[in-house]
Amino acid sequence: MTKTIDPKSVAVPELHSILLGAIAPRPIAFVSTVDSQGQVNLSPFSFFNVFSANPPILIFSPARRVKDNTTKHTLENVQEVPEACISVVNYDIVQQVSLSSTEYDKGVNEFIKAGLTEEPSVKISPPRVKDSPVSFECTVKEIRPLGTAGGAGNLVICEVVLIHLNENILDPQGKIDPQKLDAVARLGGNWYCRVTGDSIFAVPKPLPNKGIGIDQLPAAIKTSPVLTGNDLAMLANVAAIPGTAAISLSLSEREVAKLQELPLAARHQQARAYLQAGELTKAWATLLV
Repeated sequence: MTKTIDPKSVAVPELHSILLGAIAPRPIAFVSTVDSQGQVNLSPFSFFNVFSANPPILIFSPARRVKDNTTKHTLENVQEVPEACISVVNYDIVQQVSLSSTEYDKGVNEFIKAGLTEEPSVKISPPRVKDSPVSFECTVKEIRPLGTAGGAGNLVICEVVLIHLNENILDPQGKIDPQKLDAVARLGGNWYCRVTGDSIFAVPKPLPNKGIGIDQLPAAIKTSPVLTGNDLAMLANVAAIPGTAAISLSLSEREVAKLQELPLAARHQQARAYLQAGELTKAWATLLV
């Protein structure tokens, strides 16, 4: 049963809760800024993402407060000094990040309140969070208000001018290792998630020469009561349905004989187990014997 909601028919706090609960997980921009007097502010924002690589553009949105329609110090600061340092939040600092979101009075330095280390930036005035595994020094190219009522966002469009990476998060090839990054993302309410361990998995990209697609699968496979949509998509990501040669290479004669004795549903269960183990060829062979 589906519940259908017209955004204009519910109060803003309820709509806010639905949006933040459903659009998840969201990466967190840990943003340091300064005002025209040089006073430092540090605050997290989960309305955030990367939008371009050339030029390198990050956008975060300090929304107007729903409760009283006031604006945040971060927004006021980037209007005065169009620069921001955006740091990545990982599990090691998540509690400090949460503490920094406290609505302290203007002029209070959240680096100090949250016990985080200020590190001078190279190209911009706001300092970076030394405790963060990745920091982006940015200039603010544009601030785009999305409304004037409580809950309205303000897109702060930032161009990255310098990147700082802690080498401890890199793999032997010099790429960022998601397990070492140990990033944290925001959900709704008080909920966060940790991007590590079994929560990280790989999905092979579609074939450059195009997979056959689910519509081209044999009917007995496509209508299987065992195989899920995810299973079918993995099977359909092949250039052609494997032939008898592929079966003989994937399964021994003994394995084939055992499979032929199983009912269809049991064979599909076995194929599903192979898919979950990343053994696509064996899965196909199991289905085709």
